[in-house]
Amino acid sequence: MANVPVDVEKVARCRALAREIATDVQAYIDTHTSVGAERTMLRAYGADGVDDRGAPLVNLAVDRLRDNGVLGLGAAHFMGRKLLLGASSVQDAAERMAFAPETDRGEGGPSDAEVRAVLEPFAKAALTRIDDARDARDALKASFAATPTPQKYVIVATGNIYDDALQAKAAAFGGADIVAVIRATAQSLLDYVPFGATTEGYGGTFATQENFKIIRRATDEASAKEKRYIQQTNYSSGLCMAEIAWMAAVERLDMLLNDAMYGILFRDINMCRNFVDQYFARRFIARAGITINTGEDNYLTTADAVDGAHTVIASQFINEAFALRAGVKEEKMGLGHAYEINPWIEDSFLMEIAQAQLIRQLFPVHPIKWMPPTKHKTGDIFQSHVHDAMFNLVGIATNQSIELLGMFSEAVHNPMLMDRYLSLKATKYMFTTAKHLGEEIEFKKDGRIAKRAIQVLDEALELLAQVQTETIWDAIGRGAFGDIKRTRTGGKGYKGVAERDARYHDPLLALLEADK
Repeated sequence: MANVPVDVEKVARCRALAREIATDVQAYIDTHTSVGAERTMLRAYGADGVDDRGAPLVNLAVDRLRDNGVLGLGAAHFMGRKLLLGASSVQDAAERMAFAPETDRGEGGPSDAEVRAVLEPFAKAALTRIDDARDARDALKASFAATPTPQKYVIVATGNIYDDALQAKAAAFGGADIVAVIRATAQSLLDYVPFGATTEGYGGTFATQENFKIIRRATDEASAKEKRYIQQTNYSSGLCMAEIAWMAAVERLDMLLNDAMYGILFRDINMCRNFVDQYFARRFIARAGITINTGEDNYLTTADAVDGAHTVIASQFINEAFALRAGVKEEKMGLGHAYEINPWIEDSFLMEIAQAQLIRQLFPVHPIKWMPPTKHKTGDIFQSHVHDAMFNLVGIATNQSIELLGMFSEAVHNPMLMDRYLSLKATKYMFTTAKHLGEEIEFKKDGRIAKRAIQVLDEALELLAQVQTETIWDAIGRGAFGDIKRTRTGGKGYKGVAERDARYHDPLLALLEADK
């Protein structure tokens, strides 16, 4: 497709401002940790399991550190001490951290150097585990022909992981390239990860390590039968986003919904907690070579999609800056946007093309994630099907990378097998019949599409300048994104944040941060 007008100096300025915004937050991240981040490190070192009431061992160990006021030293510090003071294994050390009658305040006994040294082999083993899973996934993927873009992405959400596995296979057989399991409603607000396979969940299925394994087996079986690689997706968000990132890394997931600000805005998670946790999560994601999917599309469900288009682009630049700081490569950043303009507005289709093409040009190597219309859908399934067709047309014409398929039953019920099949069929038709449409189109230099692209970029630059001046903390406070306001000390999970002690050191985090 011919390009829309883009001022390269303005784009460079947008990126520079986003880097400055992220730098301010990174200074906070580098001096703080959280219960979720520390639980993740214990999991990575090898701690696992639950007590007789189903409470995860890592929660029990880390909560005790928080309650004793020593979380700032880091869970790894105490695990190393336990290993040096007689624990026979990482698991034994974690159990002592959780259940030993004495209170360890990290004073006396082994030196900090000795603690770091004893943890080194476990840190390296954690990296090896990630690397082995990544290499196995990538080797399997490379054994099949590359999937053309836009890749067709669908969801399953039964609540029962075994039913999800069957539906994942059915989706693959129907033509899906990517299958995502929607998480159970409000799992993002749980400050622990459920254990084992789950068969009940409202609005979706719990994200657990065993559930990841079950869907991975299903997608691998579908890949073998279809002779093409089927990608697996889940959600690394909420109060356990870092833990889920670790589990996904070692269970060979391909994609994770992971955003720097989504939890703050749409789940009322404390912004301090969210910023710290997303950094830890993305360090594991980067090492595993997982593609993130960001959530800017959600802004257009709470704010007007015409007036708020520039907030999507501003947030994409910010998400990019945060991800780069965590080691995520540009080609693994699935920046999100959506087809959410009111369809009854005159020339809304032209505005959708302008915004989609602009984003494609601003982020040329990123696997852009294109989200379907939901806000203006009703129970009229026939109109919804047409709405989705227009969305598909923009997706193929502007060469979006990852396209979440719209469902005509969006406003009626969770999609049934036939709903998904019909959506896949309609999308395949559009992608085939208009495959090279973008190569045949040119835009008038002073036309509506060109002017809309210029306007949106100008407004995004203006917003980034404002955010850089006031800081993102205050920008979120005034509702700059999605018309949603949050405070720095409000929201869920703030009590789980701790300032790092001057002695804080985690050998695994150090290895992840050294990874270029």
